[in-house]
Amino acid sequence: MTPEYRYDVEVLHLLVSPAHAYFGRAREGAADVPTTDAEQAELVAGKGIVGDRFFGKAAHMDAAVTVFAVEALESIASELDAEPFDPLLTRRNVVLRGAELAPLLGHEFTLESSGDSVRLKAGRPAHPCAWMDQMLAPGAHKAMRGRGGVRCQVISGGLLNRGPAVLVSPVPLDPSRAGEATVLRPSRLP
Repeated sequence: MTPEYRYDVEVLHLLVSPAHAYFGRAREGAADVPTTDAEQAELVAGKGIVGDRFFGKAAHMDAAVTVFAVEALESIASELDAEPFDPLLTRRNVVLRGAELAPLLGHEFTLESSGDSVRLKAGRPAHPCAWMDQMLAPGAHKAMRGRGGVRCQVISGGLLNRGPAVLVSPVPLDPSRAGEATVLRPSRLP
């Protein structure tokens, strides 16, 4: 039987956007696209978030939802001696407080909120793009490396709501490390 670890978290933001805002050269500015900080988002197995730019796109099925720890953004702002950043500028779909995310890579986990739950698989790190220097502050791109969140596949869908939630993990997490950068190295082969 797989162990189960439960962590109280808070879903702070649910970003849903039908189009990409950051493409081309940053000096040309971000595209003006509709973006919603939804109270509730519907996640569909194998497809992503209904209404989002990655929903149902074959190239993104295994990484349609990006989960991000707001503590990482707070640490970055502190390191850069900047005012707090708007988490929506990172373009991450699910912004949590209270969750160390890096240990989830390669594992399925569940987010339970308002009586519903969604099951996700953290497949790979969400690397920041150079746009972060333009949208957040100079140096943000480099500072965000190793703590840009995780790109996830939706294993079983449902509704995700902003507010208190529970993250159910098969591996132990340390919420006090949510804002720390991690260096992910490939395992050594024998």
